[in-house]
Amino acid sequence: MINENNGPRKRLLALDTSTAVLGVAVTEEGRLLHEINASGERNHSVHLLPIIEQALQASGTTAAMLGGISVGVGPGSYTGTRIAVTAAKTLAWAWEVPVAGVSSLQALAWGGLVAGRRGEAAEKDGRGPDWVIPLLDARRGQVYTALFVADGAGAPRRQEADAIRLMADWVQQLAALLEQAEAAGVAPGTLWFVGETAQHGSAEVLQPLAGVSHRTVPYELEGRWTGFLGEKRLAAGEQDEVHRLIPNYTQLSEAEANLRRSAEGGSKPS
Repeated sequence: MINENNGPRKRLLALDTSTAVLGVAVTEEGRLLHEINASGERNHSVHLLPIIEQALQASGTTAAMLGGISVGVGPGSYTGTRIAVTAAKTLAWAWEVPVAGVSSLQALAWGGLVAGRRGEAAEKDGRGPDWVIPLLDARRGQVYTALFVADGAGAPRRQEADAIRLMADWVQQLAALLEQAEAAGVAPGTLWFVGETAQHGSAEVLQPLAGVSHRTVPYELEGRWTGFLGEKRLAAGEQDEVHRLIPNYTQLSEAEANLRRSAEGGSKPS
């Protein structure tokens, strides 16, 4: 692709509305050009397009300069995730640029790890890479979560899939995975719990991991990490078919669950 100045399109627009934060960023080859992270009221559908326009103008970016769009596909807020995905698909189709869907949990893990390590000296004692566990509250004792391995400054690598899990069960599963890693001689250095940790990262909740080096980092997603993940996908020649890109809900919405129960002969809960 070339822009009107006959140069390659290197810039990327990143969008993520899967959490309480509306994140928009413009990146270029691993550099952040501009970023807006609007937290607070979940009214992303009203604010997304004006914020996109602000980010493009602030970075001096036109559609002709964009080489692609990166979008967080969740998991997270059911309605929120759809907003960014729909906008990314529409803009990618209109501007004729590729679109790359990325895991919002992986972006959360990367950003949370960087935030947690900021200002700290690396503490390596011969143990293996760190583990990063992103947490987003899914109510009723559940979290959207996954497990990533961080062995450098780059994006954490996936070890366990994005899913909605009961936090109590997830902690027990992590304890079992740690035992397996210990037995294999690849125990992690530190476990980083990042994201919405106020409810799910307490000492009581993490008590089964009390003997393991772990830290909790309250962290809100920043759009840049969605952008950097999208850059990696596009640089590797990966992209999504614009009309087939869908959010990663990880569970049925309440409306879909009620519809399925109805179709199966069940009654809708009151």
